[in-house]
Amino acid sequence: MKGFSNYLPVLVVCFPIFAALLLFLIQHFAAKLRDLAAQVIAGITLALVASMYPFIKSLGTIGISFSRIMPPFGISFRADLLSFILALIAAAVWLLATIYSKEYMAHEGRQNRYYPFLLLSLGGCLGVFLTGDLFSLFVFFELMSLTAYVLIVHEESPFAMAAGYKYLILTIIGGLALFFGIAIAFAAAGNVQIAPGNYLFTQINSLSFIAFIAFLVGFGIKMGIFPLHVWLPDAHPVAPSPASALLSGIMLKTGAYGLIRVVYNVYGPSLIAQAGWDKILLALAGITIFLGSAVAIAQTDIKRRLAYSSIGQMGYVLLGLALLNVNGLTGTIFHIFSHGLMKSTLFLSAGAMIYKTGKRQISEFAGIGYKMPITMGCFTLAALAMIGIPPLNGFISKLILSMGALDAGKPGFVFLLVLSSLMNGIYYLPIIINAFLGVEKEKRVWAKPFTELKWSMWAPIVLLALGCLIFGLFPLNYPLDWAKAAANLLLGVSK
Repeated sequence: MKGFSNYLPVLVVCFPIFAALLLFLIQHFAAKLRDLAAQVIAGITLALVASMYPFIKSLGTIGISFSRIMPPFGISFRADLLSFILALIAAAVWLLATIYSKEYMAHEGRQNRYYPFLLLSLGGCLGVFLTGDLFSLFVFFELMSLTAYVLIVHEESPFAMAAGYKYLILTIIGGLALFFGIAIAFAAAGNVQIAPGNYLFTQINSLSFIAFIAFLVGFGIKMGIFPLHVWLPDAHPVAPSPASALLSGIMLKTGAYGLIRVVYNVYGPSLIAQAGWDKILLALAGITIFLGSAVAIAQTDIKRRLAYSSIGQMGYVLLGLALLNVNGLTGTIFHIFSHGLMKSTLFLSAGAMIYKTGKRQISEFAGIGYKMPITMGCFTLAALAMIGIPPLNGFISKLILSMGALDAGKPGFVFLLVLSSLMNGIYYLPIIINAFLGVEKEKRVWAKPFTELKWSMWAPIVLLALGCLIFGLFPLNYPLDWAKAAANLLLGVSK
């Protein structure tokens, strides 16, 4: 049975990729089965991810290496608790976005291209989380990045093509930087394995610093941190809303995951602190938090405002991993999980409003809370979670990150987190107020609940919004306990 468990990460990653290739063929002969087949594939993928947990709980780490494939690096698959947490939230959100896509994409067109690439990007994303070395991570990172390009340019409008071109150029730059860093790591250590205690760099010198900057650029572009964020505000608004939810809710986290592995597995927190490179990360985190929140306030297009909000939220993630302590890293991992729920809810809700009204400007959504009470109710819940209102999951994230900042002797970042929450309120609360109070009393007529959209669109939104509440009210054990356990493992702290 142990042998089977080691092949599970391989199966999780490869199943949606090969199933996507099969879907290319199926849809040409049975187009009516395409949507259902995509949902079934996403559902099976989620079940496969969940099936890894008992083995990870008992064994700690599962996986296998294929050294003869792509020598001298080989291809390896590995799952530990951190990998599992991120793979689980990715597969769950992907399934809900795929279900949502059935109705939404019916009026967008080009489904024969959309669904296979949606599943290919899922396989690439899971490959990033479930590989055992930097080269394997790079291979799947590039697969995810290139297939995401097709989702971004789906509309083929001039704006979409321009945004896709900018994304593609930065993706190529990031990929080259990442490969450059991996090459230096291989030259320094003779391997690129991701494993506890297997630090690839053990000395502070010019080469180790150059590799650090290369990793920061490669993963930072995908993460959307300042000043590497310039692709993100253009790409998210033009992509179909379910793709936007995945880009913001999940794919940005592949960059965060990469940086976590770089800091805690490639270099080690002691070397990072000794070299003072954590100060670079902390400075970028502070700028990213403030910049993303401040610029979001000025946006009038709802999806563009959400995109800039994502930049600020990635600043939180960068802050936590740069604090180099248990609370900071726990807050980062929990916020990755929480942000996947919150931002996916917001993008799917915004997509539903655009789908229903054909409008995108925030000022045009006056009174929409009465026409779409379920959708706007879920949007409100997720927005309050993003602001950090207790007892929602966003509050838990910010509380633990604040504790991490205090543990590190950096109270200024607590002030920044509070300031960012106030700025979040400035750009989220007007949307909510306009939706419910933006029309005269005589026009406030409630639509019948659950009639505003077909179930395949409102059900994923409701489930994601409930997650924001449930994992705020009951965060312990799952996933907060997982996040703390993963942080302890990365820092080498005994429970």
